[in-house]
Amino acid sequence: MINVTKTFLPPQEEYNDLVKRAWDKIWLTNRGELTLELESKLKNYLNIDNIIITNNGTIPLQIALKLYGNCGEIITTPFSYVATSAAIVWENCKPVFVDIHPEYLTIDETKIEQAVTSKTTAILATHVFGNPCNVTIIEEIAKKHNLKVIYDAAHCFGVNYNGTSIFNYGDVSTCSFHATKIFHTGEGGAMFCKDTETYNKLFYSHNFGHNGPLDFHGLGINAKISELQAAMGLAVFPHMDFIINERKKVVSYYNNHLDFTKLHKIKIREKTDWNYSYYPIIFESEKTLLRVQEALAKQEIFPRRYFYPSLNTIEYINGLEMPISESISSRILCLPLYVGLTINDLEHVQKIITSNL
Repeated sequence: MINVTKTFLPPQEEYNDLVKRAWDKIWLTNRGELTLELESKLKNYLNIDNIIITNNGTIPLQIALKLYGNCGEIITTPFSYVATSAAIVWENCKPVFVDIHPEYLTIDETKIEQAVTSKTTAILATHVFGNPCNVTIIEEIAKKHNLKVIYDAAHCFGVNYNGTSIFNYGDVSTCSFHATKIFHTGEGGAMFCKDTETYNKLFYSHNFGHNGPLDFHGLGINAKISELQAAMGLAVFPHMDFIINERKKVVSYYNNHLDFTKLHKIKIREKTDWNYSYYPIIFESEKTLLRVQEALAKQEIFPRRYFYPSLNTIEYINGLEMPISESISSRILCLPLYVGLTINDLEHVQKIITSNL
């Protein structure tokens, strides 16, 4: 069976050695030495100033929205994982959708300003499949209208744009360290920011508002990562070059062997150092997609309709029509991409797709 992804597991003895450190100290949570070590390694690897690693990848969005959403309107994209919109609604804010660019698949920055109202408090945009939004224009709009910018960068571990980490953009940027991601802690995530004031707000918020053991800075929640999760991250971390190189080989195969007279690829924004996080293909019609998907499933190959459906169509949101997002969402399929796929596997996938276009 070939799934759309497969968790990279480091050698078990490497993980066990790290867990033993926590075991010996009898310190399993509350920012022990493994958590602090992982944050330090990630700061250096990603070349960022501030990071707080968390117990999942959604709660950073919720914390950012709690701090900066103010129960207002949040301009966002309909083409993302449901967590993006769900976090907005969960924090008693209102998602206001702006359609996407047909090639980059990120929010169409040329349509953002017309969606701004007196109730708008923030822009929450997704770097789709690790492909950066037009961060320059978004920042200009945000400054003009005094808005906060939050980036859902769940897919962006290791992505650089304009020579700097994608996590250095926005007031708050977030990432997922879920088991299916390039870098993972089993379950986990992180939030990033550029200045000390924001960092302190995020830090207190992720630890019940604590300012020391007895005092409280303000309202907070429990978003702390455990030492067992941090151990997994530390075990995966030394293998990052291998992971990315292996994924790059899969992407190269697809690029060289799929029939792009009948398929389309995502366009990676210029000046981007991409991370080979996903391989989406866009079909000419949903009918073709479903035919290919059925043929692959018969051979126990399971790509994923990702992102589907367009978030503006979800029942509890009931947003306006977003024709580009709805069209792309109905025709996009993410192909298998992970460490361990063989050339025979890739040939098998490619032949089934090509013969059913």
